[in-house]
Amino acid sequence: MFCGHCGSSTSATPESRRRPDPRPGDTTSLGPGFRRSGVVSVPVGLEGEAAELRKGVAAGVAATQAESVADADAGAADDAGAADDVAVADPAAERPRFVLRFGTGEVRVVFGTGLIGRRPLPQPGESFDHLVTIDDPGRSVSKTHLEYGAHDGTLWIADRFSANGTVVRRADDVIRCEPGRRYLVASGTVVELGQQSFTVA
Repeated sequence: MFCGHCGSSTSATPESRRRPDPRPGDTTSLGPGFRRSGVVSVPVGLEGEAAELRKGVAAGVAATQAESVADADAGAADDAGAADDVAVADPAAERPRFVLRFGTGEVRVVFGTGLIGRRPLPQPGESFDHLVTIDDPGRSVSKTHLEYGAHDGTLWIADRFSANGTVVRRADDVIRCEPGRRYLVASGTVVELGQQSFTVA
């Protein structure tokens, strides 16, 4: 589903790419030359880290399931009703969670899927777990700027055809995201949205 070199989706189609925000645009366009020069498409180098993330998530889920089974067995001996309560697990608890540290100082813990922007709004028929609002007085961030989700325990992002684009910055590697295409981002990656940014932790 993802390219082994750059981490972007290899199955993206015009139908799967998101349409621009239908609301009237009031984003301040910074122009094509507002970023530092030397932005190139290079491998992000997430293969090893993604594998470690998958191992950690799998181990955590296995430990949680084993603990739930042990608690259920113990509860059955004392109270059959208590065993039923222990056996019911919260699906959201098993989903990987990600910490987004914004340049504004705000920290958000997210899971599942979400949209990020000044006033994020799903398209008709879409459903998300989170709508993350960025305080951006300069309006360099679009109303619905970015979409994110999880793939095998790793966070992915996709630019939603924003006015000023999205840049993934990791160490010396910099990738300007193609709108509508998914890119894997591991812990420590800085994601730039217009003049704002957040770090994945």
